[in-house]
Amino acid sequence: MKWLLAALTALCFIQPALPSPAAPLAEDPVIEQRFNHIAEELRCLVCQNESLAGSRAELAMDLKREVRDLIKAGKTDAQVKEFLVTRYGDFVLYRPPLKPTTYLLWAGPFALQLVGIALLVRYLRRRNRKDGRKALSEAEKERVDAL
Repeated sequence: MKWLLAALTALCFIQPALPSPAAPLAEDPVIEQRFNHIAEELRCLVCQNESLAGSRAELAMDLKREVRDLIKAGKTDAQVKEFLVTRYGDFVLYRPPLKPTTYLLWAGPFALQLVGIALLVRYLRRRNRKDGRKALSEAEKERVDAL
């Protein structure tokens, strides 16, 4: 009886680990192909480091449904992206456009790298100047010469 209870308990814990069914594809393969292309270029607003295509968050599922509806309504890829940018801002795009509000986003990594290199060069120069050696006194020089 204990073995049966243990087996049933184990089955209860295994159930959440089973894979969920795949999301239904669009009726039209062309629509699904366009959707996949667009969704790979969009960021999941919940996960933030995952594309919309790969995310399984509820908001992502809603956005996927919205993108499919926009594609079915005859919107172009640019119009779909513009709709999402209008609604959620440039953050929804993996490659935001280069404009004044995103200059820091584009230039920030390069600026940080230049600052890091400048600090490293400054540190190395100072370290070379102060290498910890003292000049020998005259008595020490004579002693070295004698040796």
